[in-house]
Amino acid sequence: MTTLRTVFRASRRSGRGLLAGLLTVLFLTPFYLMLRNALMDTKGLTTPHWTWWPTSMHWENFTALFSDPTLHMGQALGNSLVIAGITAPVSTLLASAAGYALARIPVPGRGVVLALVVATLMIPGSVTFVPTFVVVGALGGINTLWGIIAPGLFNPFAVLLFRNFYLQFPSEIEEAGRLDGLGWLGLYRRIALPSSGAMLASLGALAFIDSWNAFLWPLVVGQDPSAWTAQIALSTFLTSQTINLPGLFAGAVVTITPLVVMFLVAQRYIVEGIATSGLKG
Repeated sequence: MTTLRTVFRASRRSGRGLLAGLLTVLFLTPFYLMLRNALMDTKGLTTPHWTWWPTSMHWENFTALFSDPTLHMGQALGNSLVIAGITAPVSTLLASAAGYALARIPVPGRGVVLALVVATLMIPGSVTFVPTFVVVGALGGINTLWGIIAPGLFNPFAVLLFRNFYLQFPSEIEEAGRLDGLGWLGLYRRIALPSSGAMLASLGALAFIDSWNAFLWPLVVGQDPSAWTAQIALSTFLTSQTINLPGLFAGAVVTITPLVVMFLVAQRYIVEGIATSGLKG
């Protein structure tokens, strides 16, 4: 019986390892194809014969991204970094403060505000797109980075997640803080906010990724090349006249690298912050 159990456990571990290996291959295949295609020329990409790796690697595809004066890739990457670098922490902190207020501060009309926050999740983005553009344009936000950033600073989904998190926050800790003379702001800043590190990191990472990948709003607002983001610059490789496949894949590798780094750094916090909505006992 012991031998059978040992064999069963070994086979189960082997099955899990095989499954993990298969999932890893499936996960890494798009990155492999992207890098392979980025190091090939147009002839190699359009040939009907499959090659696992280019015989001669064309690193000039990457240098051409930054040497092309009409592409503005370097400035576009900088714009994306500024936009995502501001949107992610600011929107996350605002959502944290709003979630704490809705969960803990007993003010009149709190239920109405919560209902309005939930209602915003039910309105399609296409409905608010034109009114938001009109408001931003009236304020002079066209072709500016702040015009791209401002509408993304409020995240109602993150507000609800933080509210759920703070609803399960131990009230005994806050009572101890009140005995020390802390008000609501002090309780939030000194106790609640430091205790929500996993939520802040996970939602901040997701906000960074979402802001970095945004396309339609930056395309409409950032009409001038000086306000282009990385995704807008990448789209210039696809036109009605020509398609620059090597440049497209090389640009995709460059633009996805910050997201891969972000995910590798914050993956533990993403899983922990989304999977849990309260404190660990």
